[in-house]
Amino acid sequence: MMIGNTVQEQLEHFMQGLKRRNPGQTEFHQAVYEVAATIIPYISDKPIYQEAAILERLTEPDRIISFRVCWEDEQGNVRTNRGYRVQHCNAIGPYKGGIRFHHDLSLSVLKFLAFEQTLKNSLTGLPMGGAKGGADFNPKGKSDREVMRFCQAFMTELSRHIGPFTDVPAGDIGVGAREISYMFGQFKRIANEFTGVMTGKGLAFGGSLIRTEATGYGAVYMMENMLKHHGHTLEGKTAVVSGSGNVAQYTVEKVTQLGGKVVTMSDSGGFIYDPEGINEDKLAFIKELKQVKRGRISEYAKEFDVEFHAKHGPWAVPCELAFPCATQNELNGQDAETLIKNGCIAVSEGAESVRGFPRPADDKYYDTQLLSDPVYAVWATTYH
Repeated sequence: MMIGNTVQEQLEHFMQGLKRRNPGQTEFHQAVYEVAATIIPYISDKPIYQEAAILERLTEPDRIISFRVCWEDEQGNVRTNRGYRVQHCNAIGPYKGGIRFHHDLSLSVLKFLAFEQTLKNSLTGLPMGGAKGGADFNPKGKSDREVMRFCQAFMTELSRHIGPFTDVPAGDIGVGAREISYMFGQFKRIANEFTGVMTGKGLAFGGSLIRTEATGYGAVYMMENMLKHHGHTLEGKTAVVSGSGNVAQYTVEKVTQLGGKVVTMSDSGGFIYDPEGINEDKLAFIKELKQVKRGRISEYAKEFDVEFHAKHGPWAVPCELAFPCATQNELNGQDAETLIKNGCIAVSEGAESVRGFPRPADDKYYDTQLLSDPVYAVWATTYH
């Protein structure tokens, strides 16, 4: 039962219990708070939901799997990383969610992402649950053979926890077509079968058409329809995009195809500003740089003689449209104010939970001046 005389008291009591059970997991706390703040007003006067402890059950993962990943680097040294799989909820279908390889990946971030994945997947209308996994492994600077050995070691343990009717992983940050291929190959060796256990595979071995482009295209199509609903068009508008991975690349591609002009892309080192716009030829350079050479976005600035701003995001660049496509919590309250001040009219979230700020700043983000496509809706478009 909800404890408290007011909705705010009930919310505070619920969050106190969640923080006590999950100490120090600030990212997970943030994700749950945003959802609980909208759900508690609805269930506060409905005993049937309170008696079933719906909110408590929704915010506790079904299981959390943690495991050691040992692999060998090019010098013959044995390296050790930690792998995770958070299987959050399979109430409506098998667990479904990406695998992320990042040097500072934490359990808090994975619980946060798995929780949100459950909600996003449910919006598609398809029978999919929610999960997220990964490892504190940094693929940057690693050789192809090192990445292959790590992926094989990672899948050797993960394979016992996944399956087409159990849990179907996909890619995420640090896990693209190369990594998916290595992991799927190892799964086939272990299971001795070819089955639909991973998404994001190449077309030659069971992948889906337009899967690579889906998330980026979806973010742009959502933006296009939102603008149309409010009497605007995408054509002729200037856009800023963060990130330079899969989602960002195909966001830029579709914006350009629809007549917009993208002037920024970024990675963890900073962002490039190209006032003439990132056209088809320039985007081809970025795809080669990121997908094949595994290079840094700063190399674009050298190639095309444009500005590179180290250790900064692109949100201070004047624009009409913004597409956060890098990682979670990349927009703060000040960024939201800056976007509005510089003429931005709409944001479409290609990345997962881009908003890294609490409710008071949230109000600025959702100001009537700034149209917003939340990631829950954007990602739902990628399944259709």
